[in-house]
Amino acid sequence: MGATLSPDGVELLVKDAEVLVTMTGEEIPGGWVAINGGLVSAVGRPGSEPLADEVVSARGSLVTPGLINTHHHIYQNLTRSFAPIINASFWEWLTTLYKIWSRIDEEAVYVSTVVGLTELALGGCTTTTDHLYVHPRPNLIDAEINAASDLGFRFHPTRGSMSLSLKDGGLPPDDVVQDDDESTPISSRDS
Repeated sequence: MGATLSPDGVELLVKDAEVLVTMTGEEIPGGWVAINGGLVSAVGRPGSEPLADEVVSARGSLVTPGLINTHHHIYQNLTRSFAPIINASFWEWLTTLYKIWSRIDEEAVYVSTVVGLTELALGGCTTTTDHLYVHPRPNLIDAEINAASDLGFRFHPTRGSMSLSLKDGGLPPDDVVQDDDESTPISSRDS
């Protein structure tokens, strides 16, 4: 965006919300949100709006703070409609899909992350974490980070792992599990 219209102006103003709900839970009929540098800089009641480079009407809309998703397995969106197990029990679903997930690669994880983050954004989510725990190939978490970065989505990945494979009494196939040394970052092992 260009320079603001005045010293008191903002880059973006979202105004005329049916109801604006603030972080404190206050409800402001007809409220507005001012945004500078991609961050909320002010909120207010109708009639007190600052000048803005760009104005978006939120007439008829509920405007809320962005939602935060604290648990996700984004790569799983690639198989959520896999017909053979749509009506399966959880354990049947999981053991069937582990075989498929064991073949995911960086491109699949990147695409699933773009799809998953886009879906979250369309639902009002502005920040997410993801628990990627299936690692049949290296750098899968890097593919997630790259997709989030390309989209400009606030993303906090977590690195998980399964350490008990099918042969050891667990559920996942041998090729997606990692032992503790392989799955623990070096800095964590040293402390």
